Amino acid sequence: MKNDNQYAVEMDSITMIFNKTLIANDKIDFRVKTGEIHALVGENGAGKSTLMSILFGLYEPTQGEIKINGKIEAITNPVKANQLGIGMVHQHFKLVGIYPVWMNIAMGDEITKGKLFLDKNKIKEKIRDIMIKYNLEVDLDAKVENITVGMQQRTEILKILYRNADILVFDEPTAVLTPQEISGLLKVMQKLQKDGKTIIFITHKMAEIQAVANSATVIRRGKKIETFDMSKTTIEKLAEAMVGRKLAEIKNKYIPCQDKIVLDVQSLTMKKISNHKVIGLENFDLKINAGEIVAIAGVEGNGQQELVGAISGLEKVSFGKILVNGNDITKASIKKRYQKYKINHIPEDRHKHGLVLDNDIIQNMVLQNIDDPEFSKFGLIKRNSIQSYAQKIVSKFDVRGAQNGFAISRQLSGGNQQKAIVGRELTREHDLIIIFQPTRGLDVGSIEFIHNEILLEKEKGKAVLLVSYELGEVMALADRIVILNGGKKIGEIPGKGAKREEIGLMMTGKGAN
Repeated sequence: MKNDNQYAVEMDSITMIFNKTLIANDKIDFRVKTGEIHALVGENGAGKSTLMSILFGLYEPTQGEIKINGKIEAITNPVKANQLGIGMVHQHFKLVGIYPVWMNIAMGDEITKGKLFLDKNKIKEKIRDIMIKYNLEVDLDAKVENITVGMQQRTEILKILYRNADILVFDEPTAVLTPQEISGLLKVMQKLQKDGKTIIFITHKMAEIQAVANSATVIRRGKKIETFDMSKTTIEKLAEAMVGRKLAEIKNKYIPCQDKIVLDVQSLTMKKISNHKVIGLENFDLKINAGEIVAIAGVEGNGQQELVGAISGLEKVSFGKILVNGNDITKASIKKRYQKYKINHIPEDRHKHGLVLDNDIIQNMVLQNIDDPEFSKFGLIKRNSIQSYAQKIVSKFDVRGAQNGFAISRQLSGGNQQKAIVGRELTREHDLIIIFQPTRGLDVGSIEFIHNEILLEKEKGKAVLLVSYELGEVMALADRIVILNGGKKIGEIPGKGAKREEIGLMMTGKGAN
């Protein structure tokens, strides 16, 4: 065991320049002590994932030097990183959906019989030992495409532990997890630390840093700002270092809404998206007025996706009616919902439903309304108008790395992809906007900005349906909070004066209408 003062990772003067123009990392010095949990924090697009991709061998730095356990190393690819005991759980998982879990874990490092055949039993035995040791239970025979996001993440962690990694990099590991899964992951990280592992933890969530990190390094616009000892630092100080200013508290002022009903959901019943043989939402009623924000609270998987799918048109309604401004849209096409009935939608899954990842940002900003006279005439595209419109969104919503909109969407960080989608949907004309997990993966400064924009929607007289698993977000923004449990409406309370404990209790099914 190494001396506590020794460093597991030393990255000296790391610079990474893309396309000879974009400086992602600018002479960054980053040191992580052996056996500590070290948070790497900063705004979306600050260069955190790039720095860790260099450590893992996905990129070779333009300049700089890396030492692992005191020895200079050239980490030219992930195989070399694995040999040095470095493992990485990526923000977007690297798993093969059609293969079973055990095969994904062992892929590329299989135990064989006679160098020809997979020794399935020995592989599974090795994985089970790790599962028991770190309380990382998964179904080894299930196909990855059929397991939950939380289970997929456990699979990724098992994958790096299977390879005997001692330095573990977690890139935004909690961005797609439920509160219960987050709590479980943080406990796993602490258990790994007790076992002598060194953990680098990229996150935007201050509570998580406070809960498990020993140190935190802040990066802003590609430069290192400072490394903090978390036992001597406040979360407010850390947040201020991230964004370069004090953050304002954004809160609903509870101005009464208008009398006009924009959304009227009547006796809605939906089949579960993941299993059409099961009811996912049952006999659900909801009205939202102009100038009102109604939030849906509940543990993930209790009918939120089915509700949003029904209103947005992504899922077929089993029973019930949906009216917008008095018009029955239950069977209307998605195009009609967007264009005629003025419904906008910030989706939960930004990759599946939010962006065409291989198109540039400019094209993605006019996906739903390319046939507007502003953007096309007689089938001819008005490129200058589209470019000007998209660049205004990119500028207003601070979409970093967008290269004035010409960057391919998949090249942006997850947080900046999210800001582009939020900007597009809030900018397009609408009467009703469905907002599903709007700040997932965003830094504290971006969250402050987006929350302010959502409250401006209320001031403009728009109807807002907010679905969020972040209770703090729900309580800060909502005029009314509707609680779902088991696909049923458990209760409804005013946003003003709402208490976290009360909502939490109702989310477990112990509330009353």
